[in-house]
Amino acid sequence: MNMSNNEYIKYVEKKNPKSKLGINCLKAFLIGGLICAVGQGFLNLYKYLGADKETASTLVTVTMVFLGALLTGLNIYPKIAKHGGAGTLVPVTGFSNAVSAPALEAKTEGYILGVGAKIFTIAGPVILFGTLSSVICGIVYFFMKMI
Repeated sequence: MNMSNNEYIKYVEKKNPKSKLGINCLKAFLIGGLICAVGQGFLNLYKYLGADKETASTLVTVTMVFLGALLTGLNIYPKIAKHGGAGTLVPVTGFSNAVSAPALEAKTEGYILGVGAKIFTIAGPVILFGTLSSVICGIVYFFMKMI
């Protein structure tokens, strides 16, 4: 089949699916915002129960990580992520999902060689480079403070 460049471009445009960027961005914004609103609700609850701001913030992080792992284990978080996209990756629940999902998939291989080896498959680089960049920022801050 011989086609000209223009015919080929028209053929490819016809075969490519239409972009859903706008609706995907809206869904990510709404679902990510909902996750953050739930976190804010927990923050308000913990403050209402008498925790100071720092303790309440720590409790919210622990609660949201737990909920992310729980919903991943119940196969609910992947369904939310299917619609929420990046909106489910940015909050701490996305990190919890990234750590727990590979571990759950590898549990049939055993707890040591399966779960233990696979738990940081996705999150490992995030932890590594997050820690490394925080150390570098700390060193830079230390030397800038001396000046």
